[in-house]
Amino acid sequence: MTESTRELRERVTTLTGRQPDGVWSAPGRVNLIGEHTDYNQGFVLPFAIDRRTQVAAGLRDDGVIRVTSTFDDSPAEWHLTDLDTARTSGRLTGWSAYPLGVAWALGQHGANLAEVPGVNLVIDSAVPVGAGLSSSAAIENAVAVALNDLWNLNLSRPELAQVGQLAENEVVGAPTGIMDQSASLLGETDSAVFLDCRSLEAAVVPLGLTPAELSVLVIDTRISHSHATGGYADRRASCEAGAAAMGVASLRELSTGDLDRARDILDDVTFRRVRHVITENQRVIDTVLTLRTKGPNAIGSLLDDSHRSMRDDFEISTPELDLAVDTARAHGAIGARMTGGGFGGAAIALVPDVHLWEVEVAVKAAFAERELATPTTFTVTPSHGAARENITSTAAQDGPDQLD
Repeated sequence: MTESTRELRERVTTLTGRQPDGVWSAPGRVNLIGEHTDYNQGFVLPFAIDRRTQVAAGLRDDGVIRVTSTFDDSPAEWHLTDLDTARTSGRLTGWSAYPLGVAWALGQHGANLAEVPGVNLVIDSAVPVGAGLSSSAAIENAVAVALNDLWNLNLSRPELAQVGQLAENEVVGAPTGIMDQSASLLGETDSAVFLDCRSLEAAVVPLGLTPAELSVLVIDTRISHSHATGGYADRRASCEAGAAAMGVASLRELSTGDLDRARDILDDVTFRRVRHVITENQRVIDTVLTLRTKGPNAIGSLLDDSHRSMRDDFEISTPELDLAVDTARAHGAIGARMTGGGFGGAAIALVPDVHLWEVEVAVKAAFAERELATPTTFTVTPSHGAARENITSTAAQDGPDQLD
């Protein structure tokens, strides 16, 4: 048991007067490539990261779900059978909407919320909020795997991904796709998840970063964003309008060969939104093929092209993100792009280990020169997906009711 896990269990005991039944965790994610393609039923290539959200969960003797966290002591408490009424009346708000939304969504996927036991949830997170690393999916998935175990639901990982997406769409109010939840649930060490967002088929793609002596550097601009607000929803609406005008159910059905017809049919803005999705889908496929045949050193230009497309066609970058990308590329990164929904958040740079320090220093200097807030920089390691936390032999001395 890690120190953070032990501290979280102790906090639960203090708050509830009883030890939790276990601790579960789920990672944030970095999307290597494939932005705004997921809700267009396209392709994405994210990976789970080594920054995780933990939830300590313990069953109650009633039908109440009570959630609190290490970052906000104010609990949210509802009877499980009241969650739907609270959802439709807009009373599930703030960060607690994510775990409560998961419980509601599990009810839509077969859990009888009138019969399952209540539960205490205490949440702790090391995933930066608002940085485009999907702190929301980390919360959703940690809660989903915990309740799936505690309520004996036996839902599969793809089904749990759908649970998280439903919670985010219908309770939080963010019209996101399924990529974030899938990456956080299906991730494996030193690998990315190649996900077909239409069929939900997934394949693990080895990245080979360690033998190539490469690192993924996250540059958090500290410009926060929110998927529940206008820009993200506007882009999704443009994609849906473009697909309708082109006579297809989703932009997934179009290829680069359809761009000339799209240019004739669509207005300029809608055309550029559609062009981004079509070309980004192709870039994801090309990245997977390049990783499998040439390795990670050969994907830099694809990352660069992705950023240009998001900047110019989808128009979701910011001056801060552009500065981070351009500076990283000028000081040794082999490729860089903004990652996440856009309008703030983080950029990623694929950097040879020998140039990491140089890139970090140069980026911070560039921001200082323009009198911008100092960005936060850190590397992330492709990691395993959501799981129940294991116990160590030391922790096993705590008593028989500890984790298995």
